Amino acid sequence: MNDQSDVMAPMVHQDQEPGHESQLEPKPDWDPRYRGSDRLKGKVALITGGDSGIGRAVAALFAREGADIAIVYLCEHDDAHKTKEIVEKEGRRALTIPGDIGDKTFCEQAVQQTIDQLGRLDILVNNAGEQHPDEDITDIDEHQLRRTFQTNIFGMFFMTQAARPHLKTGAAIVNCTSETAYKGSPDLLDYSSTKGAILGFTRALAKNLVADGIRVNAVAPGPIWTPLNPFGGQPKEDLPKFGKDTPMGRPGQPNEVAPSFLFLACEDASYMTGQVLHPDGGDTSSS
Repeated sequence: MNDQSDVMAPMVHQDQEPGHESQLEPKPDWDPRYRGSDRLKGKVALITGGDSGIGRAVAALFAREGADIAIVYLCEHDDAHKTKEIVEKEGRRALTIPGDIGDKTFCEQAVQQTIDQLGRLDILVNNAGEQHPDEDITDIDEHQLRRTFQTNIFGMFFMTQAARPHLKTGAAIVNCTSETAYKGSPDLLDYSSTKGAILGFTRALAKNLVADGIRVNAVAPGPIWTPLNPFGGQPKEDLPKFGKDTPMGRPGQPNEVAPSFLFLACEDASYMTGQVLHPDGGDTSSS
C-alpha cells in the first residue's frame, strides 16, 4: 500500500496555477454592471479563490450588495490585495486569508479567522479550483491526480465541514462546478471528474441541510477568461481560440458569472436548493 500521507499534504508553493491576474492581458472584466440594492446587507461571505477571476468578480458584487468578505486564496498576494481594495471601495470590510484549502487544518483556521474578525458567516462560496490539460489518461501522474482532487473536491468538503457549525437558518452555500461535469472534456479528465463530484456533492448536501434552512446550489460556468486558463489550465496553442466554439462565439467574463452566484446566495433564490445555473454562452444546451 502506498503511503497516504502525501494525499493530504498542503501545497506550500505554486509554479503556475491559478496564476496572477495582475500579469494577465487583456485583464478580465470583474466590475459589477449595476448598482447594488442591499440584497446581502449585513451578511458575511467567505469566498475561496476570491483573489482573482470569478472569485474576484463575486467578491466585488457581493460587497456592492452589502456583504463583508473573507477572501481565501493560495499565494497570489498582489491579486488578493487588489480584491481587498475593491471590496473596501464598496464600503465593506475585507479579510485576506492565504493558504491551501486542500489542508483541512487550514480550512478550520480560515473559518475561525472569519468568525473572529468579521463576526459571523452567512454565505460560503466554494470557488477555488485547479486544472491541468493532458491529451492521454496515461499522462496524468499520481501526484497530479491526487492534487486536483485534493483542491477541487476535498477542499470543498473541508471548507464546508469547517463552516457548517457557524451556518444558521437562512445561510447559503454556492459551489463552483463546470460545464465539463455535463459535457466532459477530452483534455481535462481529472478536472472534469472532480467537477462531476462537485455536482453530486451539491445535490446531496442540499438534501442534507434543507431541514436546517440552509440552501446549497452551484454554478457551472463555461469558458471564462480568468488566470486559470492562460497560466497552465489550457495548452498555449489553444488560447487564441479559447471560448470561440461556444454558440455565442466568445469566452465569458467573470462579471457575467458573478450574478449567478449572487442570485443563489440571496433571498431571490429562497425556493431553490440543489440546483445549478449555467453561465456558459449556450455551450451546455448545444451539446
